[in-house]
Amino acid sequence: MDLQFSAEVFEWRGPAPYYWLSLPEDGCEAVRAEDATYGWGAVPVRVRIGATEWETSLLPRDGGYVLPVKVAVRRAEGIDEGDTVIVGMSVAPRAGRQANGSGRAC
Repeated sequence: MDLQFSAEVFEWRGPAPYYWLSLPEDGCEAVRAEDATYGWGAVPVRVRIGATEWETSLLPRDGGYVLPVKVAVRRAEGIDEGDTVIVGMSVAPRAGRQANGSGRAC
């Protein structure tokens, strides 16, 4: 599945501050159709913003999903809280990859 959407970056404070994007409802429906969740409803994805691509997981929130935006991505792309960004995303089933996407699990 390939999905493209725009969303506003927001801060969601927890034990440490993190920055997130909310998926639009049609994107949430497409993700649910993939049925690729693991632990706590998280969904592994491959994401691109600008020239930066990385693997992470969507997390469920308020009936939808949120996408974490790493500090390295925000710095590389000059993204600040409140900015609207265009996101390209694909569900990327882990298929034996480690949680950080760095290779095969032992």
